[in-house]
Amino acid sequence: MRPLAHVGVFGGGRMGIGIAHALGSIAARVTIVEVPKSVDQARDRLAATLARSADQAAPAAFDVVTEPDVLHDAELVIEAVPEDAALKGDVLRRIDRISAEAVLASNTSSMSIDALSQAVTDPARFLGLHFFNPVPASSLVEIVVGRATSPEVVSQAQRWVAALEKTSIVVRDSPGFASSRLGVVIALEAMRMVDEGVASIEDIDTAMTLGYRHPLGPLRTTDLVGLDVRLAIARELERELGSRFAAPELLIDKVARGELGRKTGQGFYRW
Repeated sequence: MRPLAHVGVFGGGRMGIGIAHALGSIAARVTIVEVPKSVDQARDRLAATLARSADQAAPAAFDVVTEPDVLHDAELVIEAVPEDAALKGDVLRRIDRISAEAVLASNTSSMSIDALSQAVTDPARFLGLHFFNPVPASSLVEIVVGRATSPEVVSQAQRWVAALEKTSIVVRDSPGFASSRLGVVIALEAMRMVDEGVASIEDIDTAMTLGYRHPLGPLRTTDLVGLDVRLAIARELERELGSRFAAPELLIDKVARGELGRKTGQGFYRW
């Protein structure tokens, strides 16, 4: 596969930086777009990520900017902003106006690709590319196909994922796709078990890591994903699929207290 000349990532949070860093192995130039109030933090996060991987230095030139106009020649732009439909729609409309030829993708973990596609003029070039946290250690990318997504775009996405040395799965646009729907239902049940005193947090996680060979237990995974992200996904799935995805009070209370997982130092575990 020929290297990509220019790719963009809209969002400089942990996921956005991880995605950008991964894309640096198959692109000559990677541009990250972040809002002015967070741009310095994004630059620091990128610098730390590149320093940690200095022995596997990506060939790309990286830049963090506040104005997305530089994405006019990008071949691929991935939206990686928080799970808020209005925000994602606004970002996709901005990208669509600037990057007329690019493949556009959302890193959403639960939102409808068909619904988000309404923000772009050509839904054939739009799809979901759901990366997993932490991106460098994850070997999976979920390709989510909307009703209008072009088969050629899906094939191109599969080639990009393969070039990243990750495995892709192709999923029809549906609530929670495959990964979030399965991951969230296990995590919510684990939280209910904590609430009911069935077992300790550590022992519930150990049941899944040793009993079912999961690399991480559902509660530690929730800390890595972010409790606020899990809650947003659970609420989206509850709206679409019913009460079996209702969030436990334990999760709601922790998010209200700001215990969001590794990013705040406290979730189900202390970090």
